[in-house]
Amino acid sequence: MFQGASSLSLDAKGRLSVPTRHRDVLAATAAGQLTITRHPDGCLMIFPRPEWEKFRERIAQLPMSAQWWKRIFLGNAMDVEMDATGRVLVSPELRQAAGIAKETILLGMGSHFELWDKAAYEAQEAEALQGAMPDAFKDFSF
Repeated sequence: MFQGASSLSLDAKGRLSVPTRHRDVLAATAAGQLTITRHPDGCLMIFPRPEWEKFRERIAQLPMSAQWWKRIFLGNAMDVEMDATGRVLVSPELRQAAGIAKETILLGMGSHFELWDKAAYEAQEAEALQGAMPDAFKDFSF
């Protein structure tokens, strides 16, 4: 389970340095092989390959009425591999789709990560905190 937030800067070539605390798990569970694709909220999702394969199968099962979402998730997916120093290349196409230039936030979301442009994430988080809690939290205890 991946959790926590990391502020990271992409290098000049668009590479992301995976935080050390996640590298060993990714090496052990996915041999450093990851898949990056678009998320409907405007960020990128980064999956360890075995988790991606499960997600891909679920997406592939969707009906024809969801064809555009299949295209968004599957058509934009890029397989990458961590290099010896724990970096992965985020393609220019995916960086552009998520509005990511340099400063990012990497969020552990359980089975995968979300990669956000830092300013976009901070703006959307502030907006969410201003709104009411969703009904799903109605009976949730903190």
